[in-house]
Formats: sequence, C-alpha cells, structure tokens
Amino acid sequence: MAHILILGGGAAGLTAALAAAEAAPSAQVTVLERSPKPGKKLLATGNGRCNLDNTGIAPEKYFTADPAALRPLLQAVNAADPLGWLAAHGLYTRTDEAGRVYPYSNQAADVLALLEHHLARRRVQLRTGCTVSTLAQSRSGYAVQFQNAEGTAETLRADAVICAMGGAAGPQFGTDGFGPRFAGQCGGRVEPLYPCLTALQCAKPDKALAGIRAKAAASLLDGTHVLAVETGEVQFTDYGLSGICIMQLSGLLAPGRGPKAPAVELDLFPALDEAALAGLLAAHARQAAGERPADFWLGLLNPKLGRALWSAAALPDTAALTPGQWQKLARTAKHWRFEGLTPCGWKQAQVTGGGLALREVDTHFQFKGCPGLYFVGETLDCTGSCGGFNLHWAFGSGIAAGQAAGRCAAAGNRPPQHGRDPRKKRSR
Repeated sequence: MAHILILGGGAAGLTAALAAAEAAPSAQVTVLERSPKPGKKLLATGNGRCNLDNTGIAPEKYFTADPAALRPLLQAVNAADPLGWLAAHGLYTRTDEAGRVYPYSNQAADVLALLEHHLARRRVQLRTGCTVSTLAQSRSGYAVQFQNAEGTAETLRADAVICAMGGAAGPQFGTDGFGPRFAGQCGGRVEPLYPCLTALQCAKPDKALAGIRAKAAASLLDGTHVLAVETGEVQFTDYGLSGICIMQLSGLLAPGRGPKAPAVELDLFPALDEAALAGLLAAHARQAAGERPADFWLGLLNPKLGRALWSAAALPDTAALTPGQWQKLARTAKHWRFEGLTPCGWKQAQVTGGGLALREVDTHFQFKGCPGLYFVGETLDCTGSCGGFNLHWAFGSGIAAGQAAGRCAAAGNRPPQHGRDPRKKRSR
C-alpha cells in the first residue's frame, strides 16, 4: 500500500492530507503534528473567526524575495480553488464589504472540525505529539525520523512526503521556525526569516498614547523616499505603533532587501491637503472653548493625541497661533514621523516572512530534483497581506500538493532511488 506522509497538522497540512486521501483512496495517509492537538494556529486566525480567503487575490498582495517565481505558484493555488474545495466539503461562507471571506458561523473551530470530520471519514491517521528530526531518501521513497508522543524514536517510510510545518511566527501555537530550517536541511535555499504582519517598535515611543486609536494614512519611508502607503486604524502602544495598516507595512522590512533607514509617517487627516487643513485648524481655534491647546482639540482629535501632535510641532502653549504656526501644525499632522523602527518579535507576528526560495519548487509544490517531496504553506518564501491572503496560500498550496502526491501514489509511481539527495545543498 502506498504511504503519503504529511509533516504538520495546520491549515496547509490538514488540507494536503485530505486532498491526498481523496486523490489516492487506497493509500495510507498519515499526519505527524508536534502539538497535542492539530490546527492550533488556525483556531486563532481572524480573532477566532477564521478569515480564510479574500476576493482580491493578486501577486501584489504577497511579500517575497522573488515576485516572478510567485506568479505561476499563485496561479496554481488559485487553480486549486480553496474556497470551492471547502464549499464542496460542506463549508458555507460569507464575504464582507472589504472582500474578506469567513465561515458563515464566524467560528474558526467549525473549519477545523469540518476538516477533521472528513479526515476521519477517509481514515487518515492523525498522530499528535510527534517531533520530526530528519528526512532521507530510502529504497522505497523517503524515511522520516521523529520522536513520538511517548518520547520514543521512530521512523516512517513513505512514497511521498508533504512538509507543512509552518514558520517561526506564533511560538505560542507550537511553531519555532523548524519548517524552513527543515527545508534547508533538505538542501533548499532559504531566504532569511523575519517577523511579518506585526507591530513596530519605535525609537522614542510616547507611552502616554498607549491604547489610543486613530484613522490615518501610514507611509513607510526609506529616508525621504516613500515605499508604500496603507490607510486604516493606527493603534498607539507603549512601544510604538500597531494596527492592520502598520502590520501591512512590516512586510516590507525584510532583511537585506528592506529600507536601510525605515521610518513611518502618519497623516491624521488624509482627506485634506496641507493648506486646507491649516485653514480648518485656524477656524477650529475660533470655535473651540478657551485658548489652551488642551481645549483646542475638543471635537477634533483625542486630547492626548492632540497634545502629542502639538508637542511634535514644537508650538507655544497657546491656541492663539499665527498663520505660519497653523501651517506648521498642519504639516506635522500630515507628516508625523516615527523613526528607529524594529518589527516586534515572533510572538506578535501573524506570519513568517522568508522561507524556502520559491524557485526550489515546481507548480505542484514539489521540491525540484526530489520527486514525491513537497513544501507548502508558511515554509515557503511567500507571505500574504492581512485579510485572508495567507490562508488562501496555505489551503491552496496544500490542496495542490496533496492532489499531486495522491495522483502519483494512485498511479504507483515511486521516487527514483538516485535522485537529488534532499540532505545535500545544491551548488549556487
């Protein structure tokens, strides 16, 4: 009997297992998951609501060192039709006004339970508490060594292996970066890992602003050059800046290819140009009660936020300003600069930037030179923006790889005994 082994029981791994079992009904499919229960990170996605896809899928929504290599792989993910595949398995979804797709129940637990239900129907063996250590070619395909839940060393042989062990983001969910490291052990070129979709620490945070939220346009700059602009709610923290728009910008801070002098500028009034804002501020001074800056911000901005903005503009302690000073305040409000940026650590990061280089796999997510060995999901150098793009990639790559592995197993194909050794680095 053919054996397909899935390393990792997250979103990509579980869909890969089910897709493989359906493509090769006579094969044995086994999932090895390190945590006591599968899908722990999936349960936390979308604050427990599971934002599982987006109607605006496009290459520009993803961060990678190799955009050209991403395009055919993303086409393969789209062709796998994750939403259609989930719908065919009984998941009813809804789409919000921003194109974000959720299970109709708004419960991530329902998505996991549905996958587990179908895996059980297909007699997929799900083994938890298993820590993978090595993979090597064997006479019949591949041999994977791991420590089982009882702490005993064990080896399983498989005709196909799908590596879906995730990245380094979210160690509280059982990840530690082993997936990309494992890809490196198999001889693949790995792009440096970095925390992605995370808050940013600033060199001089204003702790008094912690907890305040404001609508703004956030620009990432390299010195004076604007790299990207995101609009949304900014959250001020005791260490710096957070919010979805800030997290989106963090994806551009990749080691070696990100800005050398990163800074964020906030525009707190993106609907107004600088001249119009200066006029509004001067008019508001005449409407506001009193002449103190503390009174000036009534009906305009959070008072604490306004006072910090006033201080950043280095204005005198009076609301009776000259036209030039109103202009200065308007300029500061539209270009409030935060420097010394550092992404927060892995615990706060939603996903992992970097990973196995995309040119190391084909459009079935098979490791080139090693038939029957696949890498999917967060192990690869592809990170999506907030809003369901990462689960689209995880589900789609898992489905594509699972179906390919299942077809090979059903056809009785075996990896060549003298193919590329997955333990050896390729010369560059």
